[in-house]
Amino acid sequence: MDTLSLRLVPDALWELVEPLVPGFAARPQGGGTAPLDDRAVFTAVVYVLVSGCGWRELPTQFGVSVPTAHRRFTDWTKAGLWTRIHHEVLDRLGEQDLIDWSRAVVDAAAIRAKKGAP
Repeated sequence: MDTLSLRLVPDALWELVEPLVPGFAARPQGGGTAPLDDRAVFTAVVYVLVSGCGWRELPTQFGVSVPTAHRRFTDWTKAGLWTRIHHEVLDRLGEQDLIDWSRAVVDAAAIRAKKGAP
């Protein structure tokens, strides 16, 4: 694994994420190649998300095709992977008392007001 990949998805992050990644299922129409390593695909997706590049600009050094990276991103999004990762990180930080809840802020703009409420 190259330096960029290890910077994007260090071992400690992968240890947290790996059990949360949904299992790979072959496409029903068959064909294609053997499934790629989940960590390689996850790293490629993280690269696209943090770099801001378009899917078509995904560097070949990740060893993951654009369609594969995008398809897995879509599947993982539908499966709620990103929310599960977020909750797992918060749980681990909470267990270690690394969250100062006195500084937490609730974003009221994301909560609809009830009709007719004062």
